[in-house]
Amino acid sequence: MSERTAPGLLAAGAGDATPPEGEWRRLDRRTVLARCLVMLGVAGSAGLPALLGLLGGRPFWQALAWVLAGAAVLVGGVTAADGIRVHRTGYRLGPERVELRSGLLLVKRRSLPRERIRSVDLTANVLLRLLGLVQVRIGTGEQTGSGESTLLLDAVSRAEAERLRGELLARPAAGAPRADGDGTIASLDPAWIAYAPVSFVAPLLGGAAAGAVMQVSEWFGAQAEVIEWIGDRFAETPLVWAVLVMAGTALVAGAVGALGLWVEMWWNYRLEREHGGTLRIRRGLLTSRSTSIEERRLRGIDLVEPLGVRLFGAARLDAVATGLVKETENEHTDRKTLLPVAPRAVVDRVAAQVLREPAAPTDPSLLTGHPRAARGRRLRWALATALAPAAVLAVLGALLTPVLLWTALACAAVAVPVAVALALDAYRNLGHGISGAYLLTRSGTVRRSTVALQRTGVIGWTVRRSLFQRRAGLLTLTATTAAGAGAYHVHDADACEALAFAADAVPGLLEPFLERDHP
Repeated sequence: MSERTAPGLLAAGAGDATPPEGEWRRLDRRTVLARCLVMLGVAGSAGLPALLGLLGGRPFWQALAWVLAGAAVLVGGVTAADGIRVHRTGYRLGPERVELRSGLLLVKRRSLPRERIRSVDLTANVLLRLLGLVQVRIGTGEQTGSGESTLLLDAVSRAEAERLRGELLARPAAGAPRADGDGTIASLDPAWIAYAPVSFVAPLLGGAAAGAVMQVSEWFGAQAEVIEWIGDRFAETPLVWAVLVMAGTALVAGAVGALGLWVEMWWNYRLEREHGGTLRIRRGLLTSRSTSIEERRLRGIDLVEPLGVRLFGAARLDAVATGLVKETENEHTDRKTLLPVAPRAVVDRVAAQVLREPAAPTDPSLLTGHPRAARGRRLRWALATALAPAAVLAVLGALLTPVLLWTALACAAVAVPVAVALALDAYRNLGHGISGAYLLTRSGTVRRSTVALQRTGVIGWTVRRSLFQRRAGLLTLTATTAAGAGAYHVHDADACEALAFAADAVPGLLEPFLERDHP
């Protein structure tokens, strides 16, 4: 591709006047200031240890001069390089394509067809928000693995970002959904924060906090002292109580961390339907995020109920839509989440409004249960999983020491009841059905998921039967779709009933492969 010089590159942010279509624009100059401030923080955090290290053999003024000189070189060099990057980066919106050009010696030019653009997401951390800047990520929703399906503008002014988002997501009025229901669908209720400590994030953060304490103490050569201090605190405490107290302390720390993480991710949350048929999710306390999902790409919803929040009658709502590719640069964020964990009644109301249905299609009464043979399969798998470690310990105990035999007995006594309870719950949660224009499937115990998928969005069926499933008269039916996870399963359903369900849910797709009995 030949490179042409684009005269008259404008600086976005110098007025934010709407440019003529097809005219090149630059990133906002304040991006350089943001990078300079970041590097000042890096230089300051690295300069203090360097100063302390240099004081050993030099006067204070000389050590300070060396540190300041190094900081000036670091900050000045990075700032100058970023200034060149901003000056050499240009973007423009043409009638058919969005183009991005960057590079000094090696000029790179990329473009996306406008008709294939599926998302324009806006992100701004604390520093960018203070400077009035926003990162804009333009994506087609394709999974390429090389990042070629997205363009990143880092960064432009907020007014320019909103202009880009409005223009790129604008669709012809003839194809837009009706305008009724536009406006706010859901907004933050501070009471929802109560569900943060009962999520699986809390124990994970608690374990991470305990590991961080040990790691930091090792860095400073004080790990032995920390272990000794903990041992002294529990010197006269029975081992079981000591373990329980330390586990409880870790859980409390994890709960506090989960609360802070929830506030940072979901504060200022708002779910809106904009004119033209676009769902927009805004959220974030320190880092603000804005995600857009076109309704024409929406193929259903996924009602997710992790075990902890399910015990309190709550759930989370995710979108089943095409073009929602998880970005590797932001793996901690989930672009498909429409509603954070909230009471089930709120989730049902939001689901109905998102799908423009009079009621949520995920009513449990619409689900058909699965045969008892499915329960037997789950019980066998659960018992095998629970007894396998105990069996290994028992063998080692018979060969080495009787202590392992008692350990194996204790493991089996704890693991078997838990495994059986989870297996029975997993069986009760199995179900499938049809609700108007949607087919339903539910499964899971630690993470129960109820998916309502548009029947017109199913592009194929996969029928899988293992040897043991055939003997039990069961099969696993998989609905293939271009949206969401790409495949949604009906696990261990009755063979005849599952095939009839597939034929009724999507007429004409499975009939050529069915043999029906005629009287």
